[in-house]
Amino acid sequence: MTNQLLRSGTSIGANIHESKYAHGTADFIAKMQIALKECYEAEYWLELLNRTGYIPDEQYKPLQNNCGAIRRMLIASINTVKS
Repeated sequence: MTNQLLRSGTSIGANIHESKYAHGTADFIAKMQIALKECYEAEYWLELLNRTGYIPDEQYKPLQNNCGAIRRMLIASINTVKS
């Protein structure tokens, strides 16, 4: 589970970084949407790690809040570019 969290968590940043060099608006949106999907996946793994006792609530809640903030920023960026 931790390996999956590491992969999805680092993929968010990698896709955001790639979006800076997109070949146009559609490519930018596609990269940002992949980052958003990876963010949802990271949230899932964090929740699973918390529910199975690997991450206590004191560590989980701030991480969950950070994921939520990143997710909202990604959604806002995608929506801004689309409009």
